[in-house]
Amino acid sequence: MAAIRLEIEKFNGETNFNLWQVRMMAIQVQFGLKKVVIRKKSENLNKIEWEELDEKALSTI
Repeated sequence: MAAIRLEIEKFNGETNFNLWQVRMMAIQVQFGLKKVVIRKKSENLNKIEWEELDEKALSTI
């Protein structure tokens, strides 16, 4: 499996937050992590699986 690296600058408080937020959400969607960001837990996931997805989402941010 090849690693995917996307370059988005860290939000520093000086740039446009809304644009940064849209870019970050796009990355979360690509990695299948949007449901974690919006906190919509799937009924098919147990607590451990949900925590793993949550950690992945946090690490991408």
